[in-house]
Amino acid sequence: MSRTILARAGLLTALTACVLTGCSTPEPDETPPPTAPAQPSRSSTPAPSDGPSQETPSPGTPSPGTPSQSPGTSAAPPDQAKSRWHPEPGLAWQWQLDGRSDPSVDVPVYDIDGFENSAADVAVLHKAGRKVICYINVGAWEDFRPDQADFPRALLGRPNGWRGERWLDIRRIDLLRPIMEKRFDMCRSKGFDAVEPDLMEGYGNDTGFPLTADHQLAFNRMIAAIAHARGLSVGLKNDLPQIPQLVGDFDFAVNEECAEFDECASLTPFVKADKAVFHVEYKGSTAAFCADSRRLKLSSMLKNPELDTWRKPC
Repeated sequence: MSRTILARAGLLTALTACVLTGCSTPEPDETPPPTAPAQPSRSSTPAPSDGPSQETPSPGTPSPGTPSQSPGTSAAPPDQAKSRWHPEPGLAWQWQLDGRSDPSVDVPVYDIDGFENSAADVAVLHKAGRKVICYINVGAWEDFRPDQADFPRALLGRPNGWRGERWLDIRRIDLLRPIMEKRFDMCRSKGFDAVEPDLMEGYGNDTGFPLTADHQLAFNRMIAAIAHARGLSVGLKNDLPQIPQLVGDFDFAVNEECAEFDECASLTPFVKADKAVFHVEYKGSTAAFCADSRRLKLSSMLKNPELDTWRKPC
């Protein structure tokens, strides 16, 4: 689901001290894709702003700003690293988060919801010779997920603009790590090849917690380490300012609307490392961005914001 527009204002405010190559003010919208007007995705209706939970951590737990354990890195034994899927630049892909996957699109890579798709759905795609990425939200709590009760209330921050979702206190690695490990175990047990962790730039938003760039780096590296420990490849979702620090920890990138905001050159470190950049735009036409995408070796396509089956690739 598209998160870029809602998160962007807060992220840019938090990053005024950063120097980004190619950042610019968004241009006016161009002609929309030739589909019906986009409908809200399954969690796209803004939720009421009830503020962050003020629950106090139980005695003996670390203070919110001090994780109880080292987040680790994504380093893995050489044999395991070699066995992981390493998507190369230019691979065509399908990104469908609206319900169970439709396997009819003839592309080598599918990115689908990890909870809403079964091992059988993944097996169907594998039988057709496709690699399959498991979409998992790691930066926000979702009240519609089967594990929603596993999250301590003290971790829940402000609503993030999507119905039923609230930002997570990513400083509390001690509490979040086991929950994310269970989610990634699910991805592995269903046969997925990789994980797309969503909402990895909470530090640039009004989460209700005093998150910093360092907190985000530690959390994102923990997420990469959890995936790699399970033999899964993992993608860095958006978070363009931290690409230089994180490109070595992640196996590919997933980006929304870098062309809309003239930021696609920021993804070059992934391509130079021979790692795929899976990219979508939601506005305009492919003619507006595909020439640059081909030059930068991005795997780009136009999608509806609800991320249904419709796609128009470069």
